[in-house]
Amino acid sequence: MSDTQDHDADIYDVVVIGAGSTGENVADRAVKGGLSAVVVEAELVGGDCSYWACMPSKALLRPGHAVAAARRVDGARQAMTGTVDVTGVLHRRDGFASRWDDAGQVGWLEGAHIDLVRGHGRLAGERHVEVQTADGTRALTARHAVVVATGSSPALPPVPGLVEAQPWTTKDATAAKEPPARLVVLGGGVAGCELSQAWASLGSAVTVLEMADHLLPAYELVAGQLLAEAMAEAGIDVRLGVTATGAERRPDGTVVVRLAGGDEVEADELLVAAGRRARTDDLGLEHVGLEPGSWLNVDDTMAVQGVPGNWLYAAGDVNHRVLLTHQGKYQARICGDAIVARAAGRLDPAPWGPHAATADHRAVPQVVFTDPEVAVIGLSEAGAAKAGMSVRVVDYPLGQVAGAALYADGYRGHARLVVDEDRRVVVGATFVGHDAGELLHAATIAVVGEVPLDRLWHAVPSYPTISEVWLRLLEAYGL
Repeated sequence: MSDTQDHDADIYDVVVIGAGSTGENVADRAVKGGLSAVVVEAELVGGDCSYWACMPSKALLRPGHAVAAARRVDGARQAMTGTVDVTGVLHRRDGFASRWDDAGQVGWLEGAHIDLVRGHGRLAGERHVEVQTADGTRALTARHAVVVATGSSPALPPVPGLVEAQPWTTKDATAAKEPPARLVVLGGGVAGCELSQAWASLGSAVTVLEMADHLLPAYELVAGQLLAEAMAEAGIDVRLGVTATGAERRPDGTVVVRLAGGDEVEADELLVAAGRRARTDDLGLEHVGLEPGSWLNVDDTMAVQGVPGNWLYAAGDVNHRVLLTHQGKYQARICGDAIVARAAGRLDPAPWGPHAATADHRAVPQVVFTDPEVAVIGLSEAGAAKAGMSVRVVDYPLGQVAGAALYADGYRGHARLVVDEDRRVVVGATFVGHDAGELLHAATIAVVGEVPLDRLWHAVPSYPTISEVWLRLLEAYGL
């Protein structure tokens, strides 16, 4: 299979550039639909999520969260006499990253009857991909589709001296071999907050610098406020409304970040978690009339706009719709099925149909794996109002639910529903609290299914669980 494919037969129904989780899923759906597929990958099969993002970052976070959870329950608290074991945490993290060996992922491709070509793939024209391999150039041709699934890379903001200061990116931060004594984090979004808590739990003195006036600026205000309180209590120095004006790494290795107003922050490492950029710089986009380095705009079947013939697709981060692993895999399933259907002349691109990624617009779930967790689905209050809906917001303190009080002494959290009053359906929800992510899928089903509130009233939550917050929210609404 993979590297033994006959070069005279390098014609496939589908050629996928990028063997991360998105690319793997596109190829899998295409093969299950009866087409042949090959994936091209220059790095590790499995992509960033497997080795430098989702899995290793959550493995870094979980031990600290587990210790903190035990300390929040009287009786268990007394048994906690130490802190997390750094060596054990990093060893466990390495295991979840498969110790940066992709043999298992390669074996999965082989079992799924997907070919692999290792090397850097570039578009060379319509349905043509050239791969620079260790042995030379290899030409691949697609009968039906080429799919770009190259993802995104960390972006560095234009702060003077930042590049020369050699900061950590999120990729470096999840793979680091030891905790720095002092860590300054530029960016208080999802990655910045998660990695701040991870390294703080391993003993680093952490300072977070965020330009906005609250953490998680893309989320409801209450989420950032509760998280900032928890981070401050954990000893993390959270500075809001600050702007970095310069950075420098001194000869002794110390990093200095200068702030507007004259303040300086010193650390042993600087982590920049301030956005992403498209991984399309050297992809051959110029050969198909697109701009190198640009995000690829797609329709709901994942076909790239501006390229005639519906042969070029882009799924995952690279299309800039939703930069989340689970959403990339959702797009991949839609994309693979759409390619199969288009080849058979039976494409159904209607909203919520089998070949349209409708959830990208209306029902995106995300969990921020901080402590407390922040779990979000659908539209915020502002987003629903911008969409022209008649909006009503319902709030409830999560700590007042009986199940939450049992879960942790002094449980603090918040729940919010965003309701479209004209249709009386939930269009968004936010839960902030310990392990609040486990509440999210019920909200996702309510949003995707557009379940009327009167019907949700009959979805009785078990007692005493934290899910009882659904009953309290509906009561607060007036049912």
